[in-house]
Formats: sequence, C-alpha cells, structure tokens
Amino acid sequence: MHRARRTLVAVAAVALSVLLTSCSAISDLTGGGDDPVPAESPSASATEAIFDSQFTRDGTYQSHVDVNGIDFVFNIYPTKATPRTNEWYPRGNKFFSFTFSAYDLDRELRDPFKTKRKVYLDQVRVTSRTILKDGSEGTERPYELKSAAKKITFDPEPVSTKYGMLITSPKGAFELRNQKIREMSLDTRGVELTFRATVFYETSAGSKEFTKTTIEQKVPIAIFASDKETAVADIPVNAG
Repeated sequence: MHRARRTLVAVAAVALSVLLTSCSAISDLTGGGDDPVPAESPSASATEAIFDSQFTRDGTYQSHVDVNGIDFVFNIYPTKATPRTNEWYPRGNKFFSFTFSAYDLDRELRDPFKTKRKVYLDQVRVTSRTILKDGSEGTERPYELKSAAKKITFDPEPVSTKYGMLITSPKGAFELRNQKIREMSLDTRGVELTFRATVFYETSAGSKEFTKTTIEQKVPIAIFASDKETAVADIPVNAG
C-alpha cells in the first residue's frame, strides 16, 4: 500500500514543483526566471573524470526521506539564467532553485487535509564544499545559507506557527529561487551542497503533539574544466 502511495506522492511532488515554479522570480536575486528547464546532458566521456551528479546529468534532482510514514520531498533544479548544467564552469555565477514539502503516507492523497499530520519547517541551512581536479577538498565555500524558513520562502505569507511554516502538501511547501553558487578556483571539478532542514511533525492528526527532527540531503554538482565564465542568460527579472 505504501509503495503505491509513494508512487502517487512522487507524481504529486513533481506536479507541485511545476506549479510552484510557474510564478515570476524574486526581484532581489540575480538570474531572472527560474522555471525548471531541460538541461543539456554532457557526454559520458566529459563526465567520466568528474563528480558523479544526477543533478548535472538530468538537469534536476529529487529525493524522498521517509520518517515515521511522512515523506519529505526535496527538489533542486537550475534556473533559466544558467540552464545548461554541462556548461557550469568554475568562473562565473551559477543559479539554482529548490523546494521542500511533506506528505503524510498514512493517508491517501485526496483525503481531507484535516485528517493529515501537520508538518512545519523551522530552520533551513545549506553548506557547501568543493572538490578539486586531484580529488582533494578545496577551501572555498561558494554557497552558504542559514535562516528561518518562513522569512525566505517564496510565499510572502506562509501559514506559520511557533514551529515554523507549514509544509504539509497540498496546503504548504517551502520554495527558494535563484540561489547563486559563486565563482570558484579554476581547478574545481565539483561542488557538494548539504541541505539540512529542522522540522516538527505531528505524532497523529489533530494531536498537536510534535516531534522535532532534522532532514539532511547531499547534492553533488559537477563543474567542468574551462577558463570561460559560466554563461548567464539575459532574462528579465520578472520573467516567469
């Protein structure tokens, strides 16, 4: 039963991601529109000696973390500003967006929302590390983030309590757009982003008793050898 529900949840998660990313981009971040876009996949020979990265190959990455029957779904994708992940070079900025939501697998997708356990996202933290061409770890940290989720999510008025913002689907989800990975040294061949989300989930629907936990996800991203800058598309800030 759970396997069938997980399949439905995965389909719903993709649909939610597309819905969330159909709006206009945030104006205070460089990079313009950020709808998911097809990435040009690098050849096998081009990626053979670099980071093994699903994000780079597919132009998107999705993961599921099951905690006591709650499916935490994480999506990351490049924006329209830098859509070609096989042309992400050390120099120049690279832009991505990501979403985070939760599904109660103990209920069917179309069950009344009041019968589902509430899940709240409190803090979001993202760290990074670089991998050099010799396989060693670099000293640069091209992307860092630490903030209360409700302060930075795309929704200007998220449903919030003392536990954070609601991320139980279909009533809530976290979305952050046009995040910038800064330029790195020319010998960089990969970036690993580590996402950590502090969440509170209800023990049973309507109980108002919550358990705190941290959801962690690592996302490797390939960086290709070149002395050229990563090309940034000239897209209007409010393009959707």
